[in-house]
Amino acid sequence: MSKKTIKITLTILILAILGFGAWHYFKPKEEQPQYITETVTRGNLENTVLATGTLDATKLVSVGSQASGQVKKMYVELGDEVKKGQLIAQIDSETQQNTFKNTAANIRNLEAQRLQQEANLNEKRLDFNRQKVMLAQDATPRATFEAAEASYKTAQAQVKAVDAQIEQAKLSESTAKTNLGYTRIIAPMDGTIVAIVTEEGQTVNANQSTPTIVKLAQLQNMTIKAQVSEADIMKVEKGQKVYFTTLGDSTKRYATLRQIEPAPESISSDSSTSTSSSSSSTAIYYNALFDVPNTDGKLRIDMTAQVYIVLNDANNSLLLPSAALGKETPHVKKLELTAEQKNLVAQGKASLGTVRILDAQGKAHAQQVLVGINNRVNAQVLAGVKEGDEVVIADSSDTSAAAAKSKSGRRNGPPMGM
Repeated sequence: MSKKTIKITLTILILAILGFGAWHYFKPKEEQPQYITETVTRGNLENTVLATGTLDATKLVSVGSQASGQVKKMYVELGDEVKKGQLIAQIDSETQQNTFKNTAANIRNLEAQRLQQEANLNEKRLDFNRQKVMLAQDATPRATFEAAEASYKTAQAQVKAVDAQIEQAKLSESTAKTNLGYTRIIAPMDGTIVAIVTEEGQTVNANQSTPTIVKLAQLQNMTIKAQVSEADIMKVEKGQKVYFTTLGDSTKRYATLRQIEPAPESISSDSSTSTSSSSSSTAIYYNALFDVPNTDGKLRIDMTAQVYIVLNDANNSLLLPSAALGKETPHVKKLELTAEQKNLVAQGKASLGTVRILDAQGKAHAQQVLVGINNRVNAQVLAGVKEGDEVVIADSSDTSAAAAKSKSGRRNGPPMGM
């Protein structure tokens, strides 16, 4: 080989080496993914159904009037505490008093008539007995005896008729006395005056309908009526734990679900002509009821409550963000389940999922986990991770990384290979 050929070959080789080095130096660097992670911690978790509730008195009574007339005097004011039997209002009772007096006078008149009839009866009895003795001695005609007998029986009937009239008059007197009592509006129970519907001086007419004078409520205990959507109602059961807060107080008050009404409130107002299409376009809610004590008196009628019905909960459990759970991948490390854990899965009380765990070198490894309660924010892990593990929510190659980062608010994990 000539020197010229060798020189050309060496030159080409050197240029090739320099070109490869330049390409290697200036080529785009492969970026390692950045991980957004959360730490597996211990804590309490609950799965709840959220509902909006309205507070009402456990017992609310509309105290009405069965008598017509003008309200002459009101003895209570709004907010007063009253006892059972306490006088609330007085209706003009002149008409009722006159009726009662008339019935009493009628009874006295009938009783006087009865005395007169008794005297007549006694006279007819004596005459009948005399005629009876004389007839036995053939000292009087039978016709005279029979007339005395008829007069005696007539006198007996007249006494019985007056007795019936007296009994009827006493019933009228009792009715008149009851109607007179209706003019005194009495508290039917202990409670608080929460509304005064009829003012002093106003005339009420009880002939058409019973007019309400005041509304009386027992506020020592309150009933909360929580509206549960039809999407959640099948999860809710009597006896479940429930708690709520009000707009003016964030303190949680706990209770137990007492009742779930079988039909929505709309059933009472639905007309028979309503169509299925119109009902399907309206959200359906069912009322769940529970009672709470109100010893401090802070809870009031018609307050709005934010209600949480606890479906299930777990205390001091391993928790990780629900966003860390993903679908199973081909390289996931399988979890060996115990018989008890398999039973939980079969009963629908647990499910299998996959998380990515960062190792000490910052590399992510897929791991199968057994998940218990999952409220879509955090999930209870029954097996597959341990406290302190860093689980991946998203990485820089994930289109949801930004969203996950905003939800997490936590630090980034180390990049791979560092």
